[in-house]
Amino acid sequence: MALLSAFADEVTDDFIGQLEFLNSENVKFIEIRFVNKKNILDLTSPELCEVKSMLDAHGIGVSAIGSPIGKISLDAPFQQHLDKFNHAMDLALYFGTSLIRIFSYFGPEGKRIDEYRDVVIERMKTKLDRIKNTRIILTIENSPGTYCDSTENCVDVMQALNSPQCRIAYDPGNCIWGNKSRRIHESCWLPMKSYVNHIHVKDWKVDSEHAGSIPGKGDGQIKELFSDLANMRYNGFLTLEPHLKYGGQFGGETGPELFSLAIAATRGLCQEVNLPYEN
Repeated sequence: MALLSAFADEVTDDFIGQLEFLNSENVKFIEIRFVNKKNILDLTSPELCEVKSMLDAHGIGVSAIGSPIGKISLDAPFQQHLDKFNHAMDLALYFGTSLIRIFSYFGPEGKRIDEYRDVVIERMKTKLDRIKNTRIILTIENSPGTYCDSTENCVDVMQALNSPQCRIAYDPGNCIWGNKSRRIHESCWLPMKSYVNHIHVKDWKVDSEHAGSIPGKGDGQIKELFSDLANMRYNGFLTLEPHLKYGGQFGGETGPELFSLAIAATRGLCQEVNLPYEN
């Protein structure tokens, strides 16, 4: 069964406002990323304790830690970044989720990331070694500009790592934005789907540069995706990240009115293709 979640920082910067919005929409999970404009990895211990209390008070669970791990250049200091990853592991356990969303690095300035395939794989192996003997699963987003921008590279990483603790967070909007193709179901989803454990619901139009579309109204073939998920008996999260006002490298903006429309459209598509979901 699919579970609805959201990057609620697209609704408002105010964390209490995020939780109140989710309650008003009967969405019971959040993919936690920014809290009062601070990344979840940058909060102090007292702030984290307060966040946990607020989540519990509102009855909201955490679907994944929406970390920025791996969203840096390969020539940035790795040990410092690895320390952040260790903190992300602690946060996953603290907030009761098994999922950490990560990325697959940018190339050094002026260099193509494809030239650094072996370095990317080695860094992923280092992270997998850190989570060994835990229930944590790394879920790599197919994000433009990173190594896992292309379908081929996503599959390459999954096959090279060959680990059930590393999967793909499939984002159809990113496929559109990065590949400028209207046939991503065949070119992106079908080759990737056996490695996917997490879905970001983001639709996009090929000719759009800065903002997404209501799910099902863009070129992301969301209906076809949901239909396939129904046939697969998908058991995981559908995390809304619609970017309906603006989408950038480190986040997006949608606002409450448009986010409500995105939630309603997502539920409608689930019902249309008989994809069972639970809030």
